[in-house]
Amino acid sequence: MNIEKILDILKEEIVPAEGCTEPIALAYASAVATSILGSIPESIEVFVSGNMIKNVKSVKIPNSNGLIGIEAACVMGAIAGDASKELMVISNIKENDIKNVRQYLKNKVVTVIHEKTDIPLYAKIIVYKEKESALVEIKHFHTNITKIEKNGKEIKNRICEDVEFKTPYEKREQLSIEAIYELSKKIDLSLIEDIFEQVIKKNSVIANAGLRGEYGVNIGCMINKNIQKGLYGDDQRNRCASFASAGGDARMSGCALPVMTTSGSGNQGMAASLPVIQYCKDKNLSKETLIRALFFSHLSTIHIKSSVGRLSAFCGVICATSAVSGALAYLEGGDYKTVSMAITNSLGNVSGVICDGAKASCAMKIATGVYSAFDSSMLALSNRALHDGEGIVGNDVEETIKNIGILANAGMKETDSIILEIMTPS
Repeated sequence: MNIEKILDILKEEIVPAEGCTEPIALAYASAVATSILGSIPESIEVFVSGNMIKNVKSVKIPNSNGLIGIEAACVMGAIAGDASKELMVISNIKENDIKNVRQYLKNKVVTVIHEKTDIPLYAKIIVYKEKESALVEIKHFHTNITKIEKNGKEIKNRICEDVEFKTPYEKREQLSIEAIYELSKKIDLSLIEDIFEQVIKKNSVIANAGLRGEYGVNIGCMINKNIQKGLYGDDQRNRCASFASAGGDARMSGCALPVMTTSGSGNQGMAASLPVIQYCKDKNLSKETLIRALFFSHLSTIHIKSSVGRLSAFCGVICATSAVSGALAYLEGGDYKTVSMAITNSLGNVSGVICDGAKASCAMKIATGVYSAFDSSMLALSNRALHDGEGIVGNDVEETIKNIGILANAGMKETDSIILEIMTPS
């Protein structure tokens, strides 16, 4: 594989973000639009895809004192956002800013329109003041601005590519589980150490916050407490599930701590990293081993998620925890065949988990995915695997991943619509 292209993909996909990335994307677009307008808007129009509605509806926005929803995210970005910070756009919001946000929301001047589009991640923000207006459109990924207008005139030098990834598919075509496995063993550590040091630090901090605090359904803390009570076994499987899901508890409940995302999702970033971090800690493995396993887990997540797409009815956490199953087999000395069997087992097991938006239950899905990852890797290490023709399982791991992409994009398209209907009854 071309190392430079791999590093480009990692730098694009593993980035810091505060809060769930869909409301943050709206805050970012709103902040950019306001900067183009030049002053706080008197009213805001928001056009969003169904998947954006689904992922913003129920998740708490960080630094908001419990606010949720599209309107709140956009107003926070417009009133107090710093567009230069991208997915950290509302990281410096103060208490007085939230008072202003709440007052603005009382005025009922934010209009939300469901844009009927085939693009899962789509938003267009139009801000107005007197006779002035500014428009910002994002497509495909959270900071991909595809159109900027002021007073109906395009600002052409601000337009970005209308593609799903900054690093296009031809660069991603080199990715395969085998190639990732081989590269994880030999890549120069100095090329990836900095990015994965950030992953370890930031994602561990929010997971520990989740274990200490009362967030969401608090499943991570619950698992940990039941380990201490003796109701759950004090083993690596439970400790890893507790640590990983605790991060999800905190993040989905508005914790303002940043995380390192993967494939546009903080939950995927945590699911791809926290079980591996806990596992290596329990086994007292070296920092080098940990970083190489994280490289494998994250790049495998990116590879699987590239088939699925940014947003769909297919739970992205399952992509990440399936990659973790391979990482666990890798850490146990498994060869490529064993690692690929582990991922196949996981994808063949829990690929029916739906994405019904960002909310507290995402942490439960992280725990479910981690438990599956352990079962899948341990089966593979015992030379047990699901076989070609058994459901969606293909004749090798790459065909299985392609099948997952077909399932997510074609098979679950109607599922996505039904989920949105259930979530937003008229």
